[in-house]
Amino acid sequence: MLPTIADVIDQTFSEKKEYKPLEGERFVNRELSWMMFNQRVLEEAQDETNPLFERLNFLAITCSNLDEHFMVRVASLYNLIEAGSEKRDPANLTPVEQLELLMISCHEFYKDQYRTLNKQIMPELEKQNIFQVSIDQVSEVEYDYLAKYFDDNIFPVLTPLAVDAGRPFPLIPNQNLNLFVTFEAQNDMSGSMPDNFFAIVEVPSNLSRLIKLPGAEKRFVLIEAVIDEFLDRLFNNQIISSTACFRIMRNADYELDDEDISDLMIEMEGILWKRERGSIIRLEIEREAGKAILNTLQSLMDVTDQAVFRIKGPIDLKYVAEISNLFPDSELRYKRFVGQFSPDFGQDKNADFFAVVAEKDVILHHPFESFDPTINVIQQAATDSDVLAIKQTLYRVSGDSPIIAALATAAENGKHVMVLVELKARFDEESNIHWARRLERAGCHVIYGLRGLKTHSKITLIVRREDIGIKRYVHLGTGNYNDQTAKIYTDFGMWTSSEQIGQDATDFFNMISGYSIPMGWRKMVPAPRWLRKDTLSRINQERKHAKAGRPAAIVAKINSLVDQEIIDALYAASQAGVKILLIVRGICCLKAGIKGLSENIEVRSLIGRFLEHSRIFYYFNDGREDLFLSSADWMPRNLDRRIEILFPIDDEKCRSRVLEVLIYQLLDTDRARIMQPNGSYRRFRDETVLEDRIDSQIALMQAAITAAEEVRQQPSHFNRYEPLTSPESF
Repeated sequence: MLPTIADVIDQTFSEKKEYKPLEGERFVNRELSWMMFNQRVLEEAQDETNPLFERLNFLAITCSNLDEHFMVRVASLYNLIEAGSEKRDPANLTPVEQLELLMISCHEFYKDQYRTLNKQIMPELEKQNIFQVSIDQVSEVEYDYLAKYFDDNIFPVLTPLAVDAGRPFPLIPNQNLNLFVTFEAQNDMSGSMPDNFFAIVEVPSNLSRLIKLPGAEKRFVLIEAVIDEFLDRLFNNQIISSTACFRIMRNADYELDDEDISDLMIEMEGILWKRERGSIIRLEIEREAGKAILNTLQSLMDVTDQAVFRIKGPIDLKYVAEISNLFPDSELRYKRFVGQFSPDFGQDKNADFFAVVAEKDVILHHPFESFDPTINVIQQAATDSDVLAIKQTLYRVSGDSPIIAALATAAENGKHVMVLVELKARFDEESNIHWARRLERAGCHVIYGLRGLKTHSKITLIVRREDIGIKRYVHLGTGNYNDQTAKIYTDFGMWTSSEQIGQDATDFFNMISGYSIPMGWRKMVPAPRWLRKDTLSRINQERKHAKAGRPAAIVAKINSLVDQEIIDALYAASQAGVKILLIVRGICCLKAGIKGLSENIEVRSLIGRFLEHSRIFYYFNDGREDLFLSSADWMPRNLDRRIEILFPIDDEKCRSRVLEVLIYQLLDTDRARIMQPNGSYRRFRDETVLEDRIDSQIALMQAAITAAEEVRQQPSHFNRYEPLTSPESF
């Protein structure tokens, strides 16, 4: 039997804690906080209790995380420095100071990454008889195989780019592996060659990086090693002197200035072009590379010493996630889990979903419950003759999205379909341009986003003609309409036929498609105009209750906490006696457990099998216990520069489902790290006896399986004894 959330809050703050005085600033620097988050992900790769292939996956994630962080956040610091900004952040650091500290942290992180790979992961792979080998470790038979593989599969794709007096340094693609090749000076048939010339060979990104060696043994080599070995076939009559593998990262922090543009689609395509040509902000190069090669690259690409990373191992660790595909072994992975069918919707794809939602609100919790019912509702709406209109916002969708296909079908069936496709969704711009054009061709009315704002809200409105008149069905969510990420991100989606939410949804779509700005809202709280004010009001409401001597509490589960005004309000609430529990997966600029500032605040981060993505907000409100879900984090961009939606959970069954998730996560010991007063995190599990441990994600998987099994075991109408009324029934 789970305790109530009030019990969990009381228990958390009844434990004796030692609060420390404030040292330094009241805020943690955003970039350094993010580095601590990525360090927590790396800890999962180091954790021997995780299956080996999952550790590989976590290691790969730390690499992709860091790549994106450089392209966006590190790039933004470079932009500020180039613009001459000396503005201090809430942690009282200038852009130059932030960049210096961040680069120090990044260099240390790289060392930890490669220690993890070389000292922990590779030895464990070898225990499973999986070997990554170098060319000089292959047998004669394997060498012959690689030579043929190179000739048949790699050589036709390669393009050597010579650099000399007549051929300038080429455009180096962002994030791609390359080989820098130098040659010995020599004479050829046409005369003397220059004293100093070199070439760049791009490693093809459309070929598998891992090459499995023939035979029963589990051995593989990396494609860059094979290219390096057979480079002489690419450069006839040249003697190769040395090679070095390298990779660059470009500035991708190009914000669209959409105040004065006529065609957003064309402008976004221009941004994509600029990204491939942005200034170089990081150079990764193998540690064995000669100094002359490094100096040449730094000089030609204008890379500072602090942006150079000498790598002790293969560059770009994302490749390690592919090892599990090369040598599948279910014993080295998490036990297989498939999202369960919802007890409310069932597993019948042909069921009348509208009848279910007309009767009650329905909560879906992904990935513990399948995303299929949401797809099925939209597919049913696309072919239902009584459906008049479908309106939806799309931020990120999957590569072969069934949602897109259903919307296109609806338009082709003559329904009014309006879709806002956010073209400014970072790194998904190209994909979203493609989907927007497909929807337009199908006859949908497509909006590309709003001037000066990103639309990050997750909302669908279906308008249906029924016997009682027009009825509106609404889906609101915390995550994207993406059937693939719904299998690995934890998110909530709510289906409702609430008249008030339906009216709000109509007003919302009228607002983003026209010039209508509602005077107020019945249930929903959108950003940017209303959400910040509402959030501050609710935090201050708890502060007033506490000052009046009444119980007061706030529980928030979010991805990031950055907004200074929100943090200041939380500090004030803590000082008034409000008990505040924050579950923050990533960046947290608030300092917890500081005497006189935040002793009534606990911050925990959960890193596990699934990426924690849902946003949940609970306010005790003098016993009324207000509960909300949202697409928004507590960040300036979400509150001020994005279209977001906060929505209440009023149905009692839905409320109990959401509160159950909060309670499990507040009781979690295995996945939880607790923030310390200095901003670091300690793992809860290390101090918990084995029998008292709780992994919230495992508990929620089991709860979903149990709920689905109970529905399966319920007798259907085929199991009831019903007399036939007439012989004709036979």
